[in-house]
Amino acid sequence: MNETGAMPRDAAIIYSGGLDSTTLLYEERERVALAITFDYGSNHAERELACARYHCQRLGVEHLVVGLDFVRGLFSSSLLEGGDAVPAGGYGEENMRSTVVPFRNGVMLAVACGIAESRGLRRVLMANHGGDHAIYPDCRPEFVAAMDRAMQAGTYEGVRLEAPYTELCKADIVRRGAALGVDFSWTYSCYRGGERHCGCCGTCVERREAFRQAGVEDPTSYLEN
Repeated sequence: MNETGAMPRDAAIIYSGGLDSTTLLYEERERVALAITFDYGSNHAERELACARYHCQRLGVEHLVVGLDFVRGLFSSSLLEGGDAVPAGGYGEENMRSTVVPFRNGVMLAVACGIAESRGLRRVLMANHGGDHAIYPDCRPEFVAAMDRAMQAGTYEGVRLEAPYTELCKADIVRRGAALGVDFSWTYSCYRGGERHCGCCGTCVERREAFRQAGVEDPTSYLEN
């Protein structure tokens, strides 16, 4: 705490506008000085960005949008190839592997770390969760630990990476968000990027299951029920 008894605003958050990072934003809102949204040309970028802007304005958090245009031209992923390229079905390794954007979190964390140190911030927050481990290498505990060490070693002030949801399931995050009063209707998950959630891609299936398992009403409008 600072001299006034308040928590210091010493953190930047990687903030997509999705369910997980929105919940983390609300959970850490007293400490977040800056929310950073990376636009790397994904199918769902426009929808997520609108949600990110909404919550940052609601909470009075500074919002920075950083373009990573090179990702779309150089990286291979169905997230960058249009909604029809994203497979339907459950959130399993074989089904969702095409949605991996290689080392995406590593790229974003490197940029966020540099911004944080430039702003005098000591922490970078990321909202990866336990359900990502089987599919996304840059969401796993060993990656988080390695990036934390790299960020500390590579900055004068020892900027830390914090990823408090690494071992949580998505239902746990829904429960936390509901308790915080998060308006989940202003979050976006669908990897196909349509005006409404498609209801059948892996992230939509995972989102629906999370609300059901959490016992929280799902406000999402899906094309397929």
